[in-house]
Amino acid sequence: MKHEIRKIIGRADRIDLPEMGLLGISARIDTGAKTSAMWASKIREADGGLYFTLLGPESSQYTGEEHFASHFSRVTVASSIGTEQVRYKVVLLVKLRGKRVRAGFTLADRSAQAYPVLIGRNILRGKFLVDVRSGKPDFEAENRRSEQLQQDRKEEE
Repeated sequence: MKHEIRKIIGRADRIDLPEMGLLGISARIDTGAKTSAMWASKIREADGGLYFTLLGPESSQYTGEEHFASHFSRVTVASSIGTEQVRYKVVLLVKLRGKRVRAGFTLADRSAQAYPVLIGRNILRGKFLVDVRSGKPDFEAENRRSEQLQQDRKEEE
């Protein structure tokens, strides 16, 4: 049985989407998530396929380029707090720490999240080991998100 050497990644890292021309996108590594998620906007079905734009205008890496997927599905995603959401799912080529993986991503509005991409077990399994002490976390984005959550909480009280 062949044993592949697994790359060690941290709780956050940078990914490339070589087929989409996007490099160095911040991604949160989430071993609790089954499927990966990608920030997408302007999602619409037409001509037998799915059109979407990766990221959103608020992102410094936003290109506004529209992408097309002839193969897609709709899936129901449950959050950690139990809410369900129907999302589109497409297959994308992602490059993480030199490894190229073709995997399913649900498309979601992640504009309020610290990371535009969430990497789940569908990419991690058998290829990566997660060491939460390492990686390339975006502390500034994490702090902004934490401050926003605290502000929202105060407004609710």
